[in-house]
Amino acid sequence: MAQFELIMPKMGESIAEATITKWLKNEGDTIKLDEAIVEIATDKVDSEVPSTGEGVLIKKLWNEGDVVPVGSAIALIGSAASAVASSSAPAPVANPEVKVETVVQAAAIAQQSVDAASNMVSLANSEEGRFYSPLVLNIARTEGIGMAELDLIPGSGKDNRVTKADILKYVEGGRTAQTNVPSITAPVPVVSSTVNKVSESKPTASKVTIMPGDEIIEMDRMRKIIADHMVMSVTTSPHVTSFVEADVTNLVQWREKIKGKFEKKEGEKITFTPIFIEAVVKAIKDFPMINISLDGNNIVKRKNINIGMAAALPSGNLIVPVIKNADTKNLLGLVKDVNDLARRARENKLTPDEISGGTYTITNVGTFGNVMGTPIINQPQVAILAVGAIRKKPAVLETEYGDVIAIRHMMFLSHSYDHRVVDGALGGAFVRRVADYLEQWDVNREI
Repeated sequence: MAQFELIMPKMGESIAEATITKWLKNEGDTIKLDEAIVEIATDKVDSEVPSTGEGVLIKKLWNEGDVVPVGSAIALIGSAASAVASSSAPAPVANPEVKVETVVQAAAIAQQSVDAASNMVSLANSEEGRFYSPLVLNIARTEGIGMAELDLIPGSGKDNRVTKADILKYVEGGRTAQTNVPSITAPVPVVSSTVNKVSESKPTASKVTIMPGDEIIEMDRMRKIIADHMVMSVTTSPHVTSFVEADVTNLVQWREKIKGKFEKKEGEKITFTPIFIEAVVKAIKDFPMINISLDGNNIVKRKNINIGMAAALPSGNLIVPVIKNADTKNLLGLVKDVNDLARRARENKLTPDEISGGTYTITNVGTFGNVMGTPIINQPQVAILAVGAIRKKPAVLETEYGDVIAIRHMMFLSHSYDHRVVDGALGGAFVRRVADYLEQWDVNREI
């Protein structure tokens, strides 16, 4: 049996690298087809890499904590005889030199991701030839750090690569390296100068006083990523929220009538989430300028309608799996996709590709009994919808015999949007249209 390389898989168009967090197999262990060998982590999600063949793990080519570009070999797998021969032969280089084409491709993908998020600072390619992850480049953009200054930051990662911890330590330490930046004769761009001034005057968080009996809990990796993403979103987009109260009595009664028969026939429970997604998809078709992203001064109008559904994990963290091309699926298809993604999210079995590429997001705050919320936009999208708890309330109904008060099932829809590109007229009309589709539900609908 010939040896083969286990390759770091492609995990979404914006992901250029992943960190090896834990090896699940040791050298010399027998490997089965599709058996998980190593755990990896990206800026988006943690996942496992399965073996693409059977054999014995001959050599780990990277250590835990190493950052590996997509497309690089991470392990050698072969026959038991190969493993014995390998142990008597000179050991392969622990961290093999990555192909130039792979690094260039990874750097290009990372730069593309940063450029799309940037509307203030444009980072050019490193003159020193260093590779920077999308997360490091995004922090540099936010802090107004130019590429020349970034090249001077000492790195603690593999091959002196600058990690997130390195750049945050540099920023918190007052950016002392910028005094050593070589002077240049060309005039400094005004934009860069302005950003640096803003960055230098940025307020710092208040010092926390620890009191007797307090417990200190370190944030896990996912919570740190969520925190960074939320702060980035509110500093990027001026948020505005519009609210609509919808009468969903027909919808509630319809679901109550068909849910037992539906589960028996399809083997799936029908929740409100796929119904909300269907209404949102219809409204996006009516108002396609909600399904956009902002790239500098350019508006990117999305062709695909990919709906993210925020899901709470048992750990308390949040993840947003994405239903790709939701406009091509009927309600049954949406039900199956929602249930599958929600289940695998709870089991931590989502792939990076399944949480990327979203163009619009829904979050169900009603799951926790909340009647409304003001959600933060999931960048680089420009809007997000929060659906509140459905409650019975007295409401005024207009009939041919006059107005009457009746008990109705009511819910609030909260629509947050980026006021740079979505004005109140569009943001308000969109959420009103979603409510209309829910209120006009056909109680005799077949599924």
